[in-house]
Amino acid sequence: MEILLISILLGFITGLVLALTGAGGTVIAIPLLMFGLHLVIAEAAPIALLAICLSSAAGAMYAHKQGKVRYRAAGFLAMTGIMTAPVGIWLAHKLPNAPVTILFALILFYIALDMWYQSKKQQDEKAISVSDCQSEASAIPCRLEYKQGRLIWTWPCARALAFSGILVGFLSGLLGVGGGFVIVPALKKATNLPMESILATSLAVIALISATGVTYAILIDGMNWSITLPFVTGALIGMLIGRTVASHLAGPRLQQGFAVVAMAVSVGMVIRLCLMTY
Repeated sequence: MEILLISILLGFITGLVLALTGAGGTVIAIPLLMFGLHLVIAEAAPIALLAICLSSAAGAMYAHKQGKVRYRAAGFLAMTGIMTAPVGIWLAHKLPNAPVTILFALILFYIALDMWYQSKKQQDEKAISVSDCQSEASAIPCRLEYKQGRLIWTWPCARALAFSGILVGFLSGLLGVGGGFVIVPALKKATNLPMESILATSLAVIALISATGVTYAILIDGMNWSITLPFVTGALIGMLIGRTVASHLAGPRLQQGFAVVAMAVSVGMVIRLCLMTY
């Protein structure tokens, strides 16, 4: 019963953070499972991936109704990522826990720094005019044709998106992270899509790659359903509640607060690993 309640609580926190920060829940799930239930990354990653998969799929379906998902870009990114996600999962079970934990802590710290920076620059980004974006469109590999409403595919475009998909798939399988911290910057740099479309497309990619990772993890090593089911249930409840209050709480200050907490967690993970090792 104790494990059940803890799993629900940890999942609830994950879903709540995801709803309020937009991305934080996908990376905070692993530390919560490690500290709260004493799992190693290889055990926690599939559980986190399933929660990420379901929450991202829900967000992508909502965005689909609004016509914001770029299907070809999402499908291409997912196709390249699906090929490397099993490699990441296989490697997670072969490598010692220590280097994988350190890698995750470094990525978490990087995400926290980026979230802090982006929240500080949020006002400046809103000030960028549409004309400025259109003037730079010719230098972008994947250019959106406004008349047809579709991306113009070129070799530089396919190459940029393929590299991003490969990296996201590998990290998703290895560390149990959604990969939005790779997909969103990549789409911002490689395309002239509006930010709403970038976020929606990112959710679709994350859902597809995570689903593949979860399926592969179940086939090769099974899933601890006694923890997974209550964790995922808690995450969905946390997301639903978080979405109802997001308009009142979400914002740059909240993202900065999460960034500080995430930095502290990443440092704590390394300290905990050192104490366990020595």
